[in-house]
Amino acid sequence: MSESFLIRGARRSGGDAIDMIVADGMITEVGTGLSAGGATVIDAEGLIALPGLVDLHTHLREPGYEASETILTGSQAAAAGGFTTVFAMPNTSPVADTAGVVEQELALGEAAGYVHVQPIGAVTIGQKGERLAELGAMAASRARVRVFSDDGFCVFDPLIMRRALEYVKSFDGVVAQHAQDPRLTEGAQMNEGTVSAELGLTGWPAVAEESIIARDVLLAEHVGSRLHVCHLSTAGSVDIIRWAKKRGVNVTAEVTPHHLLLSEELVRGYDARFKVNPPLRRDEDVQAVREGLADGTIDIVATDHAPHPAEAKSCEWAAAANGMVGLESALRVVQQAVVDTGLLGWDDVARVLSSAPARIGRLDDAGTPLEAGRPASFTLYDPRPLRTFTGDDLRGRSVNSPYLDRELPGEVRWTFFRGTPTVADGDLLARPGVRA
Repeated sequence: MSESFLIRGARRSGGDAIDMIVADGMITEVGTGLSAGGATVIDAEGLIALPGLVDLHTHLREPGYEASETILTGSQAAAAGGFTTVFAMPNTSPVADTAGVVEQELALGEAAGYVHVQPIGAVTIGQKGERLAELGAMAASRARVRVFSDDGFCVFDPLIMRRALEYVKSFDGVVAQHAQDPRLTEGAQMNEGTVSAELGLTGWPAVAEESIIARDVLLAEHVGSRLHVCHLSTAGSVDIIRWAKKRGVNVTAEVTPHHLLLSEELVRGYDARFKVNPPLRRDEDVQAVREGLADGTIDIVATDHAPHPAEAKSCEWAAAANGMVGLESALRVVQQAVVDTGLLGWDDVARVLSSAPARIGRLDDAGTPLEAGRPASFTLYDPRPLRTFTGDDLRGRSVNSPYLDRELPGEVRWTFFRGTPTVADGDLLARPGVRA
């Protein structure tokens, strides 16, 4: 029989304090003044209880790029950040474009046991943008794939994109587009603007993102299918999504924590930790995506956790890889960017980091409210500390975090995955439920 727990005094999504009893993988009772004989008692006074966080955009690198991350190490990083579900992007080797590969990823996640690893299938074979991958086979597999993306590459051919939208409609799937016109971004190194001109770096213009989003929302409207826009980063993109939603297009969008907090000014130091795709944008864009998240135009926050080995970042800017790790820091960055600034409350955080991404990915047992009869996957978060983010906060295989040596609020104190602790008293457990 599994261990039972009594959580006392947690503030559910920042609201009133409640007690919760956890047993056999479920929340069995919620109320005040509860008692449970033989249960391990957790004093959660002052902590915020959030549904287990769900990341719709994670790069776990396995199979093929285990020097950067594995499904085990990425799952550990996720648990440390309060996540209980991650959607794994398909840019692996081999690419996750068949039922066999996505089922392998699912099994590796189950063996790790820290989070539910939900595979994302590639839209096209090998992510080459030429022929549709085995979308139906992946959807019908044990992995039950519902999200498809060539992330890292734009599905640039409008006919291929239309066919993908038509295909996934038959099983309520969604195409998650990496909105980047490849011709407009050839050789791009950072956001195109005043700073890129001053530094002499080739620019990545905002219109390269916005033009693809504009095309795709019209295609989605024409087909009557679901479209999701990955890592939206510009003020113009927010305006297009807002227009599309008013028009009734079935489109959702995500923003990353780093685009909510960091701007292109950080590139002036040529520190490759700040090199990312899409690039860090202007201060005006940072403010626009914050406001878009606050008013519901942007549906979710997704990390785009992109681990790289040290040599891929410890080099000159032009040669460095794009990407940042972000699972361990996401909740703390969201607090700093939009909670402490008064744009979102903790109930909103539960929506954009848990229930909404689970809904987009069609996972019925993830991101569920903290109520009796629901799976016991949740995080207990302390918003009060303010401390420097260091390498000791990282639990994955790579250390390319843009937040190292930066002060961030908050701390994940406990993470529960299906009734079993993966983080206890702020420490990642050696195995789920087992302290080192």
